Amino acid sequence: MPVVLVSAPYMLPFINRFKPVFDHYDIQLLLPEVNERLEEEEILAYAGQFDGTICGDDRYSARVLQACSPRLKVVSKWGTGTDSIDHAACDQLGIQLRNTLNAFTLPVADSVLGYILAFARKQPWMDRAIKAGEWKKIPGRSLAESTLGVIGVGNIGKAVLKRASGFGMTLLGNDIIPIPSDFLEEYGVSSVPLKELAQRADFISVNCDLNPTSRHLVDKALLSQMKPTAVLINTARGPIVNEQDLVEALLLKRIAGAGLDVFEEEPIPADSPLLKMDNVLLAPHNSNSSPTAWENVHWNTIRNLLLGLDIDASDLETLRASI
Repeated sequence: MPVVLVSAPYMLPFINRFKPVFDHYDIQLLLPEVNERLEEEEILAYAGQFDGTICGDDRYSARVLQACSPRLKVVSKWGTGTDSIDHAACDQLGIQLRNTLNAFTLPVADSVLGYILAFARKQPWMDRAIKAGEWKKIPGRSLAESTLGVIGVGNIGKAVLKRASGFGMTLLGNDIIPIPSDFLEEYGVSSVPLKELAQRADFISVNCDLNPTSRHLVDKALLSQMKPTAVLINTARGPIVNEQDLVEALLLKRIAGAGLDVFEEEPIPADSPLLKMDNVLLAPHNSNSSPTAWENVHWNTIRNLLLGLDIDASDLETLRASI
């Protein structure tokens, strides 16, 4: 009987719903208590006890994977991003790493536009003022008179730019690989160097993957190139932005604000200066929120697990229909 460690925080609250599926495939579950993610030592406590895992952003370092090998056959990531998992160690140890590509493109892109609209039209701040007894008209701006720069023009970056084009924004894109010319032409996007994007954009949306080349990509040097009226939005991964440099830029009013769904440390520490800033909108790594997207990821993650354990998943859709 295969044993599977389930630690994905988006699946754990609904695990009873999926237990009949695991029972059908004669899979035994290990269900740890999870607060956002499992750190190395927490996973090591289970090393050698499980054949597969359904995980979130758990810290599957080379050390952890080595300790879990050779029993561990598959890491089935709930979602898309696998930056917390050592890919090279998986390859070396023969551990399959599977995820759901393009899982949350639509809700994340919607979240970015939500931040842009909030900062442009100032609704959160007018709401606070009027509820505090102030009849305060706070100046805003139209999106049609604003420029958006997107760092990382993959599936999500493209979806952000498509949405922004409908508002008549001037659009800039930057990526380490060439952006398809037909996309640039269709949506009126200019592909520009990162420094130029920072200098021209009123809103900058971070939508690239976290990897060795993008860690702290947004740092003091890049922030210093931004307009003092510009807003940074990060719905990708926290460590792409040097948070200390961002805090300094916000405190010194080198930039006007930030919309952050992700942080270098999650949950955000209680003593973070960001929690006390009026020019920052914060969210708990939740821009993927979508019942439809979550449901699709639940089932695809289970399918990936079964495939990694060499279990016939041909009747999975029938089981899905019956639940």
